[in-house]
Amino acid sequence: MANEIEKNNSLTNQETFVGEIRTIIDNARSAAIRSVNFNRVQMYWNIGKRIVEEEQHGKERADYGTYLIKNLAKELEPEYGSGFGVRQLEQSRQFYRTYPIANTLRSQLNWSQYRRLIQIEDPDKREYYELESVNGGWTARETERQINSMLYERLLLSNEKEKVLAVARNQKIPESPTEVIKDPMVLEFLGLERKAAYYEKDLESAIISHIAEFLLEMGKGFSFVARQKRILLEDDEFFADLVFYNRLLRCFVVVELKTGKLTHQDLGQLQMYVNYYDRCEKQEDENPTIGILLCSDKNDTVVKMALPEDNSTILASKYQLYLPTTEQLIKEIDEVKQLNI
Repeated sequence: MANEIEKNNSLTNQETFVGEIRTIIDNARSAAIRSVNFNRVQMYWNIGKRIVEEEQHGKERADYGTYLIKNLAKELEPEYGSGFGVRQLEQSRQFYRTYPIANTLRSQLNWSQYRRLIQIEDPDKREYYELESVNGGWTARETERQINSMLYERLLLSNEKEKVLAVARNQKIPESPTEVIKDPMVLEFLGLERKAAYYEKDLESAIISHIAEFLLEMGKGFSFVARQKRILLEDDEFFADLVFYNRLLRCFVVVELKTGKLTHQDLGQLQMYVNYYDRCEKQEDENPTIGILLCSDKNDTVVKMALPEDNSTILASKYQLYLPTTEQLIKEIDEVKQLNI
């Protein structure tokens, strides 16, 4: 028996040791990749700097910059490859003009992310995506996706610009659900067809299969807790679709899914789940539970009338299975303004 215990302890120690070595290797590899990526960012910045300096050496012709870049690409591309063609050199010039101070470059961002950021003309919007890419450890694909889904504009539907930027700058901790939760939510990553009807269980299963992407879309600070959480009230059973916890808001978040237009009965059921978590699950030092009714369509007037005037814990958020267009977002903004008049 003693030999068996000693053998098990030895195996445990070996596994711990191997795990620590793996961590060292993985960390070193990640650091090496980050270093290479940032060296590439600095290379393109320095190329852009030299191009701008050369353009400004007393050259009066407006087309001189284009002429200069085309000639430079002819020299560099055969030797160094497509990464030094006309397009990349033009982006290098734009990169330097957008970020003229070298020590403002962020080592956490790669060249693909900076190429996307310099396409954003609004400096506040660009700063938001830059900061959130760093804060959230976003990959280039995630940065691209959040920009294409108009995350910044969707947050501005229910928040002041100063608050959105303050949270991104880590100058402010979110205090209300609307500061982190978006309406509408964009769920194109679920891969569901845009058909007239489908079951709520299909939507739920798709979310669970893409939980990492869904947490990113939900907002900052979310972690997954439960699916179909059983709630027993005397002899009656109820099941909350999805439960999360938000470490910034320090509260549980119960999400109910509705593939059709929401009703006041849906809001009443969600309120019951929120009450249950407040009374039976949350600790004394935690904030009140938030309920989100995620639906394909909603009547904002019905939502306002069905909930108390001082409501701050029940939210109805519309979801869509495709990326929004600028026209759709402008329409959403106009509707919100009309509702608040």
